[in-house]
Amino acid sequence: MTMNKTDGGPPPNGVPSDATRPVPAEADAADSLRVTLSSIGDGVITTDRDGRVAFQNPVAQGLTGWTQDEALGQPLEKVFHIVNEDTRAEVENPALRALREGVIVGLANHTILISRDGVERPIDDSAAPIRAAGGETAGAVLVFRDITERRKAERELRDSEIRYRRLFQMAKDGILILDAATGKITDANSFMAGLVGIDSQELLGKELHEIGLFANTEESKRVVRELQQNGYVRFEHLPVQRTGRNGETVEVEVVANIYEEDHHLVAQCNVRDISQRVAMERKISQQAEALAEESRRKDEFLAMLSHELRNPLAPIRAAVHLLRTQGGEDSPSLLQRQAYEIIERQVANLTKIINDLMEVSRVISGRIRLQAQTVDLNEVVRHAVETTAPLFERRGHVLTLHPSAEPLWTHADPTRMEEVMINLLNNAAKYTPDGGRIDVWCERPNGTNVAQFRVRDNGVGISEDLLRGGRIFDLFTQAARSLDRSDGGLGIGLSLAHRLVELHGGSIEAHSPPLGTQSGAAGSEFMVRLPIAPPPVAGAPIAPTAADAPAGALRILIVDDNVDLVAMLAGSLRQSGFSVHAAHTGPDGLRSAEEWQPDVLLLDIGLPEMDGYQVARRLRQDQRLGKFSKPLRLVALTGYGRSSDIALSREAGFDAHLVKPVDFDDLLSVLRSSSGKRPT
Repeated sequence: MTMNKTDGGPPPNGVPSDATRPVPAEADAADSLRVTLSSIGDGVITTDRDGRVAFQNPVAQGLTGWTQDEALGQPLEKVFHIVNEDTRAEVENPALRALREGVIVGLANHTILISRDGVERPIDDSAAPIRAAGGETAGAVLVFRDITERRKAERELRDSEIRYRRLFQMAKDGILILDAATGKITDANSFMAGLVGIDSQELLGKELHEIGLFANTEESKRVVRELQQNGYVRFEHLPVQRTGRNGETVEVEVVANIYEEDHHLVAQCNVRDISQRVAMERKISQQAEALAEESRRKDEFLAMLSHELRNPLAPIRAAVHLLRTQGGEDSPSLLQRQAYEIIERQVANLTKIINDLMEVSRVISGRIRLQAQTVDLNEVVRHAVETTAPLFERRGHVLTLHPSAEPLWTHADPTRMEEVMINLLNNAAKYTPDGGRIDVWCERPNGTNVAQFRVRDNGVGISEDLLRGGRIFDLFTQAARSLDRSDGGLGIGLSLAHRLVELHGGSIEAHSPPLGTQSGAAGSEFMVRLPIAPPPVAGAPIAPTAADAPAGALRILIVDDNVDLVAMLAGSLRQSGFSVHAAHTGPDGLRSAEEWQPDVLLLDIGLPEMDGYQVARRLRQDQRLGKFSKPLRLVALTGYGRSSDIALSREAGFDAHLVKPVDFDDLLSVLRSSSGKRPT
């Protein structure tokens, strides 16, 4: 067998066969390493044994600003230029040290890489020697990365922590950080330390009851369990006794929440000292109670004052009515008639003052109730003008009413709105010289959903000071009066009108030209606006108007301890054709009612021995027991006119409630509604 000789001459065609071609193992390993280094995300530079650049991967090229061809063979310190971030001093290259000492070297902190184009980047790096097959150092490899984003995040975290500590320590609330599992304090701010009188460091490791927040261990552990279950607890008005502060106790508000921090549950407790707030709340509460008591006493005083003033007025009014209606030879002279008119007028004035006092008290305290219905504002104003006509006639005023052509429907209490209008008319008459002119308009301004009435006079006008800010509608406010303008009142009417209009959802304004102007304009104008309401549906009730009812021949029993009132009222009623009997105490009234069997009982509330409420309840009980052969109508005739008094009279069984001094026509109206019979 002949073998070919392989170690002589070139192979055929000059190309070695596979069997004879050398295997490039080292070359392949180098290429593989180069591909690997080019693929990683960190910058990589390799050097020869002299510290000259042999290789840069793409990341390193981007960070240094040197391409592979430009950097090849360059000294490493020229391509990889690093300085200290703080001092700007040159920093020893870690790869060169690895070459020199044959050890792995890490770069010191705060190192800046300055690229070829001057861009500076904070970096993190390490270097290691490259060993040859025989173990000698053949070069070095340098691995580094751009840590700009990490440094930014660290800086933001550090700044955040600084801000947090600053807020934590400077907070004006106590802050406790607890281990949510154990309930022990791991951190506390200065305010908390001052609040409980314990140094911040001494608070660490303690439980809540140990610093005075809760009474004992069990209560403290119960709170922690509740916090663990719900993630939130809140306590108000929690007493805390300060340590070393003479046993001083403060009230705090505690709010605690659980959150996760570094995979560990912690609880933050915010503790607020509310001692001053609690003291202020107590003070406000005491002041409110005192004001309420003062208001109650004021209402009681006004009610009593009203009662005491109405009592003497009632017999005066009844006496004047009786004197005026007497006929025959003793007809009053002109002087006597004038005296009667003066007495009646002044009784009416005094009655209005009393009514205004009680009314404004009810409005201010919110005890007034509106009986609102669909009304025509024209009718309300017309009734008010008719009511005040005698006042204008007495002063010689010319009053002109300008009603709207169409009904002005609004949703209002007709009695209350008439009261508003009367107050405005009285005000116009009061501040307009005798013989003045007053005009009243009812209208709906174009393009609006407003019904309004205006009262304009040519009187003395209103000062700018009173018009400014609506002071003219303040309680007890009125224009200055000279000695010849004595009709003043108490400054209640406009305030009452203002409040009543607001209760209806409307508005009231006052206007007047500046006093002393030479324009010829004078006087003042008041304007009331109310929302327009849809017209009433056919058949629906509208505001009632006064209508006469047939009088009945009634038996009337008067029970009142005011002897003068009983005498005068009984005389007037007898003169009107009624049969009248009288009693002066509660028990006498009961006996007279059972014996005399009246149709109507006019009953005072403030009676001796047994008050009117008790008498009424007893009479209603006797009526149920059959002691009366016919229906009995009970009418309270009293000086007590508060809404609570009216409610009590209704509860006691009264059918009507009249307030002294009652207008005789009003009383007749109530009596006429009691029977269809005419007086004998």
